[in-house]
Amino acid sequence: MSESVQEHKAAAKVSIRVGVITVSDTRTLETDTSGQLIEQIALLASHQVAWRQIVHDEPSEIQGAIARAQSDPSIQALLMTGGTGISPRDQTVETLERLFTRHIPGYGELFRWLSYQEIGPACILSRATGGLIGPLVVLLMPGSKAAVKLAMEQIIIPELPHLVRESTK
Repeated sequence: MSESVQEHKAAAKVSIRVGVITVSDTRTLETDTSGQLIEQIALLASHQVAWRQIVHDEPSEIQGAIARAQSDPSIQALLMTGGTGISPRDQTVETLERLFTRHIPGYGELFRWLSYQEIGPACILSRATGGLIGPLVVLLMPGSKAAVKLAMEQIIIPELPHLVRESTK
């Protein structure tokens, strides 16, 4: 086995400390099924969920939640859901893209490709995106439970330790 494959397998066993943010104008912690699913899947994968928060789809609230994650040096990744659509109210993508120091375009591309296999061309309505804010890995998923399940199980959980390791080299 090559050294890089061995490193990747070893990294997959690493526990990552994450923050979870749901962007929604209507959800509460009790009704936020997508945020709950992110937390459940992360915990099942032996990651640590430091906190979970809901913010309105307002740039200042989104920025405040991100600042919370940045102020905690133990947070290695921020897993976000909501605000990825194309309605005028969806401002999450634009807010994040202004903050990214590096974009991870493959994340959104892969999400849409996998999503296409499930829902067809409606996948183009998703603006799932990812990037780094300094060393902090930030991955944004659509707000539906099906989208969260797809992103978490097929992309994020398998690749999160590798992303975090590479972001801090």
